[in-house]
Amino acid sequence: QVQLVESGGGLVQAGDSLRLSCTTSGRTFSRASMAWFRQAPGKERDFVATISRSGATTYYADSVKGRFTISRDNAKNTVYLQMSSLKPEDTAVYYCAARWDNVIITRDSAYDDWGQGTQVTVSS
Repeated sequence: QVQLVESGGGLVQAGDSLRLSCTTSGRTFSRASMAWFRQAPGKERDFVATISRSGATTYYADSVKGRFTISRDNAKNTVYLQMSSLKPEDTAVYYCAARWDNVIITRDSAYDDWGQGTQVTVSS
C-alpha cells in the first residue's frame, strides 16, 4: 500500500519561506513522477509544481515560478517544495501526489496516489 505523508506546513508571515516535505513508502519512489498541488478554501485544487523521476525536469505553475522550487532525494524517498517570498494568496492545503511513470503532467486526475495534505497559512 502506497503512503505519502506531507509535513512542514505552518503559519508564516508574508515574505517568509517554508519547506514542505513528502515522504513516500510502499512502492519504489524513484519510479514516480511527483507533484505538488494546493487547494484554497472554496476553490478547486490547483497544480503547483512537478518533477521527473530523476529530478532532471521540473515544471511550475506561473503563479509560483521563481518563488518555489521542487526537488527530490530518491535515497530518502522524499520530495520537497521550497517556498520563498510567500504571499497571502499562497494560503492553502498543500498535497503531494505520485504518478508511476516519467510523464510530466499538471492535471490532478492523472496522479495515482495522494498525501493527506498540510496546511500553509500566510498572514499579511
